[in-house]
Amino acid sequence: MLKIKAIAAFAATTMLTSVAYAAEKPGEGVTVRPVMAPSVEEIFQHRILFAALEDLGYEIADPQEVEYQTIHLALGTGDGDFTAVHWNKLHDTFYQESGGDDVLEKVGTLIDGALQGYLVNKSAYDAGVQNLGDLKDPEKAKLFDADGDGKADLAGCVPGWGCERVIEHQLDEFGLRDTIAHNQGAYNAIIADTIARNAAGENVLYYTWTPYWVSGALVPGEDVEWLAVPYSSLPDGATAETTFDGKDLGFAVDSIRVVATDDFLNANPAAAKLFEVAKIDINDISAQNKMVSDGEDGSDDIDRHVEAWIEANRETYNSWLEAAQAAAQ
Repeated sequence: MLKIKAIAAFAATTMLTSVAYAAEKPGEGVTVRPVMAPSVEEIFQHRILFAALEDLGYEIADPQEVEYQTIHLALGTGDGDFTAVHWNKLHDTFYQESGGDDVLEKVGTLIDGALQGYLVNKSAYDAGVQNLGDLKDPEKAKLFDADGDGKADLAGCVPGWGCERVIEHQLDEFGLRDTIAHNQGAYNAIIADTIARNAAGENVLYYTWTPYWVSGALVPGEDVEWLAVPYSSLPDGATAETTFDGKDLGFAVDSIRVVATDDFLNANPAAAKLFEVAKIDINDISAQNKMVSDGEDGSDDIDRHVEAWIEANRETYNSWLEAAQAAAQ
């Protein structure tokens, strides 16, 4: 009889331990397939989420790295589970083209207060170039001519990104094709040339966004200024709030969200809750991006940045895990 009781007690203890483990690690046995852009500046926020998912028991597959439109297409066809680089307004066309709410879901708001727009060096701004429409004047456009063709050289958007659609639309809408050349390619190479020309005292015109390290190298209000646009006009007749600090920047004042497949979210309530509650301060992203631009751009460097962020935000991070664990019960 004593032996039977001992066996029963052991079985009960084992069951309780298993239940507790399952509650703590609800993702055990599930492999998550992230999809992200080939941008080193966007690894940080993904790896913070990867760390939380792993703490919940999930395994993380090697991320697919593709451009933004293809990210959404991959999710829409079920070739991935989630991404953390969906700009709510800017990428909405990609989202809709990939199946929209029928197969995907936008979850939470990971990063709030994201901006985009056109900037010029402060001396040019102070001299009167304060609106993109000012560059319809050929004489003003020539101030930003770097290659001698008579047009202002705009350091622009990577082909295939959401910003390309907005810039191309606005060049037509504002009648700027004859005076502005939209230079596209590898953004880091283009912007490095822009920064070098600014350092040499030349006028510069460029597109950028926040969070990103560029605004740490060319600081708005000190080195450069945001340009206004003649009026708000977005592709496909879209409407959005484009005014920030009293100035119409021409791009939606945006947020960066997680997009995941309905199938994954329905099967994984812990991950769904994590994506819903996780938030990262935009200034933390820009600060990390600046470290990357200063040479801390290796995978081990970024892992160290992630660990430091988690430790500095331990209470918040733990609250994400607790909410996710509770959602799985």
